Amino acid sequence: MTTVGPLEERLRARRDAGGKLLVAYVTGGMGDDWLDVVHAVADAGADAIEIGIPFSDPVIDGPTVQEASVRALARGTTPASILAALSRTEFGVPLAVMTYYNLIFRAGHRRFADSLVAAGVAGAIVPDLPLEEAGGWSEEADTAGVETVFLVAPSTPDERARRICARSRGFVYGIGVMGVTGERRHLAATARQVAHRLRLMTDTPVCIGIGVSNPEQAAEVCTEADGVVVGSALVRKLLDGGGPAAAGAFVTELRAGIDAVESTPR
Repeated sequence: MTTVGPLEERLRARRDAGGKLLVAYVTGGMGDDWLDVVHAVADAGADAIEIGIPFSDPVIDGPTVQEASVRALARGTTPASILAALSRTEFGVPLAVMTYYNLIFRAGHRRFADSLVAAGVAGAIVPDLPLEEAGGWSEEADTAGVETVFLVAPSTPDERARRICARSRGFVYGIGVMGVTGERRHLAATARQVAHRLRLMTDTPVCIGIGVSNPEQAAEVCTEADGVVVGSALVRKLLDGGGPAAAGAFVTELRAGIDAVESTPR
């Protein structure tokens, strides 16, 4: 029997109590106040926070997150510096890192998993590591107690989506629209479609990200999904000069938007 970790436990508890889930993304190390931003986002009502580890060659990040990563790398940010900073503070909500497999491979599966646990990080999202090649990492992550969140795209066939759902820990990350991360003026129809399809396949919480940019879109997605992941729209506010207060205010708006959605029974 698979042990449920703190990330999934937190998300399941809110969902099962009738609430909708909010996972917020913050790029680690993008400014001197990035830890204050994480605190503000947690205090504003995020159920979990995704910490982006900057990488020089991302495959899923759009222009907004890329710009934040460039800023972070220019400041000398490294995976080790992010994890060291996280290890020195408590946020009151589970954390997951978003990283690329190159960094995990370079560090070594066991060493990277152990470093996450030592920093108080509950989960890992590795978008360029497909299910079929994830065995080595997933086994070490499970042993260390790291919940690996897998992604399902709108184009993923049902049979493969079921296998991804069965292997995903923490939550299942449904991709709302084909393409890279970024703000969209309109919510893609595929966002609700993916949510509906996945919720029929799994009892693991289903959160939809990529293309969810404002409280209205978040609420619309949550008519089908258990929750949302919001990243680029939040990072854009930080890049435009907003600090912890602006980040917290935006998350408060997102929280109010999804809290207005009536939860549908599973």
